[in-house]
Amino acid sequence: MSPILKNTRSKIGLLMILAILLTACGTKKRTTYAKRTEKQPNTSKPVTKTTSSTKEEEGLYPMPEDTGKFVKFPITSVQDYIDTFSEIAQFEMKAYGIPASITLAQGILESGSGRSKLALKTNNHFGIKCHKGWKGDYDFHDDDEKGECFRKYNHPMYSFRDHSIFLSSRSRYAFLFDYRKDDYKRWAKGLKQAGYATDRKYPQKLISFIEQYKLFEYDKQVLKEGYPAKRIPKTYNYTTHTVEKGDTLYSISRKYFVSVPDLMELNNMDSTTISIGQKLQVKSQKIKK
Repeated sequence: MSPILKNTRSKIGLLMILAILLTACGTKKRTTYAKRTEKQPNTSKPVTKTTSSTKEEEGLYPMPEDTGKFVKFPITSVQDYIDTFSEIAQFEMKAYGIPASITLAQGILESGSGRSKLALKTNNHFGIKCHKGWKGDYDFHDDDEKGECFRKYNHPMYSFRDHSIFLSSRSRYAFLFDYRKDDYKRWAKGLKQAGYATDRKYPQKLISFIEQYKLFEYDKQVLKEGYPAKRIPKTYNYTTHTVEKGDTLYSISRKYFVSVPDLMELNNMDSTTISIGQKLQVKSQKIKK
């Protein structure tokens, strides 16, 4: 058999195998996070390596393992962004009470659907600046002023979690949580009122994304699962955390879903300095299904 014929048959065979695989898998692709998955290359869509099943059982979104490597995401469009991050936005809604539609719309607007220069180099999808007390990684970017400090994350999902903590732990945003979780228009206007952005058209831009892409449907899905539309009194679990090597107050706050100021107040701390072996009292909100 000639080399050309042999090569042609090999290509045909490969195409037939690919066709069978595509038929078996279907054509619609959607990233899911709650299930255990194998570690993927840095250029893949986000996957979660779950270390504790109890977080899933409580309705809290498990974060992927931080390998120390910067994970990049090949987002190609607004719809691709929504398909990739809608599930985590819904889980953050369940845990923190921020409408998934608002989280997604802010992510689309602030990060250019994950494709802005800032998002690509920092995985910062919400334009959150360093602010006083930030102990994580950071980078500089021109925004309202030249060379401003922005938070940097190894994984975009850390940005989503930090966004939830940022809004839920600062007093100037507290009034937002008195709004119904399906009232995205009041949330959008409230974010501008609280000073999240300087753009006077910020609410209209969020609302436009929500209505154009029907992001409110993700809020409805969460509420249909029995999560309350209005705020309910918080109850907490209290436990003791022993500081280990590599721990920071921020990493501990992220682990227990509580703000750094709350941790410091709970433990009568005057600074964020902690030491290995130190016992810290921590509390985490009980999530009702």
